Amino acid sequence: MNRATRSHLVNRPITIIGLLLLICSTGLFAQVPVRPSPPRLVNDLAEIFTDEESSYLEVKLVEFANKTSNQIVVATMSDLGGMDKSQMAYSIGEQWKVGQEKFDNGVVILIKPKNGNEMGEVFIATGYGLEGALPDAICKRIVENEMIPQFRSNNYMGGVEKALAVIMPIAAGEISSDEYAAKVQGSGAFGSIAVVIFMVIVFIVLSFKKRGPTNMGGGGRRGPSGLDLLLLGSLLSGAGRGHSGGFGGGGFGGFGGGGFGGGGAGGSW
Repeated sequence: MNRATRSHLVNRPITIIGLLLLICSTGLFAQVPVRPSPPRLVNDLAEIFTDEESSYLEVKLVEFANKTSNQIVVATMSDLGGMDKSQMAYSIGEQWKVGQEKFDNGVVILIKPKNGNEMGEVFIATGYGLEGALPDAICKRIVENEMIPQFRSNNYMGGVEKALAVIMPIAAGEISSDEYAAKVQGSGAFGSIAVVIFMVIVFIVLSFKKRGPTNMGGGGRRGPSGLDLLLLGSLLSGAGRGHSGGFGGGGFGGFGGGGFGGGGAGGSW
């Protein structure tokens, strides 16, 4: 056997392996939905929304994108083709180039509805630019507390709306992820009412303690109470949260980002 024949036999297995890897990678690539043209932010391939719901979400997300430059894509698929939900969400974000080029401020909400014995899947993928605002732990809480409880009763629209009600203000800087976490950890509206009642009782008790000749006479006035300062601080905080969007109205201008590095979280039901 000459040297040329021996070299051919040695290199042949490598060529076959390379061909198999190419076929596999091509198959995975083909599973990712083609980027919509014209571009859309709501892509209901699984048909879990009505036409009215899809149109409503599209307008809502386009307005948010034009106001803040953050792009949120909602994509539904009836079958992930064996691909993990996280990898599918990242692939959509990267191949569709969700977000702005300079900021990579995109979010992909991927939903695979429950079908027969198959588990339902959901994943929130965040671009590099929003990983700090929407850390993995917060995405996990949004999935578990806002989305899956609605999805279990097939209320997909309700689950998406509840998720957007958290994601949008956090991404826009109107609230922080810590504020949302504190709200989730609390005991809901009852806990808030209990705190208010407690503060009112403390205020009344302190007011009675402070009453006396030194406070009532001499023309002196007491300074603002702790409750007064708290209410004032709340008003000032609310006034300072207004977001001045630098991107005016109009239609969706298309994608341009695509930087997704593994941020986000998901769940199943």
